[in-house]
Amino acid sequence: MNKTVRTLDYEKIVKILEETEDKYVFEKVNLIPKEDELRDKLKKYVNYNKMNRKSVLGIDIYKYSSYDEFEQSLIPFLFKLMFRETIDRCFSNHKFMFQKYTKSEIEESFISTGDGGFLIFDIPMHSLLFAANFALVLRTYNSYHLFPKLRKIIGGVSLRYAITYDKLYYFENSHYGRAIINNARILSKDNLNRCLIDQNVYNWFTVNIDGLENLQVLGIDDIANIYDFKGAYDYEILEKHPDGFFMKESTRDMGIINSDVLKIGEINSKESTISIYNIHIQVASRLKRGDSSRIITISLGNLNTSHLF
Repeated sequence: MNKTVRTLDYEKIVKILEETEDKYVFEKVNLIPKEDELRDKLKKYVNYNKMNRKSVLGIDIYKYSSYDEFEQSLIPFLFKLMFRETIDRCFSNHKFMFQKYTKSEIEESFISTGDGGFLIFDIPMHSLLFAANFALVLRTYNSYHLFPKLRKIIGGVSLRYAITYDKLYYFENSHYGRAIINNARILSKDNLNRCLIDQNVYNWFTVNIDGLENLQVLGIDDIANIYDFKGAYDYEILEKHPDGFFMKESTRDMGIINSDVLKIGEINSKESTISIYNIHIQVASRLKRGDSSRIITISLGNLNTSHLF
């Protein structure tokens, strides 16, 4: 990843505490102390304003608990299978945009929740592309192209997605921060298998490509000129490995052929009110296996506006 995540160290925080106050205080009269000195030292160490933003993609298996026990026991395997297939597709379809990652890095950074989990990327474009490729893999499974006998045993699977873009930090082998907190809250409030984004993601696409709706008309040169890519990415990769979604010129025959966005509500956090948007992205992609291939068109999310926040 091209941006490091701020790491907070347990021992360093303990040292700040020990330098500023006694660990245990027992007086005859309990007094609430003045904390200004400690607060200033902790603020300086944490340096929250300098924390980088990261994009978090949350994926959740819709109505996981409704499966019978036997089928339910196989779903974690199925999720990992589709997860690895998606990683392979991203490195095949989008070698330019995923050049700052390794396959093992993406897999190891995955935060499992049992019925899904969270992925951490540098920018919302990475999250959106990963989600779209996951939806393609899901369709190949649901339409009996990926381990069809397993599909017959487990049954069909639906996913819901959330993409957020906010501050993140690392502590004791785990990630924390508003990007994950807000993502989990969005997923928990969604009663349908949609793809929801927060205001920061909406703003990122507005600033960089004049809005999510433009995804359907942009070519790879437009995408490659996004600020986060310029100067930091190797453009020679595109000469040997064209992008699978964004062509030299947009034709709307392949890749992203339709993109819609609709504000559906708000959630309240401690610091602010966050607007939530429902997105619907249609993608046509050619899947090849050996000498055979097939064009599959999928929808990431849907336009269902019932059961709003």
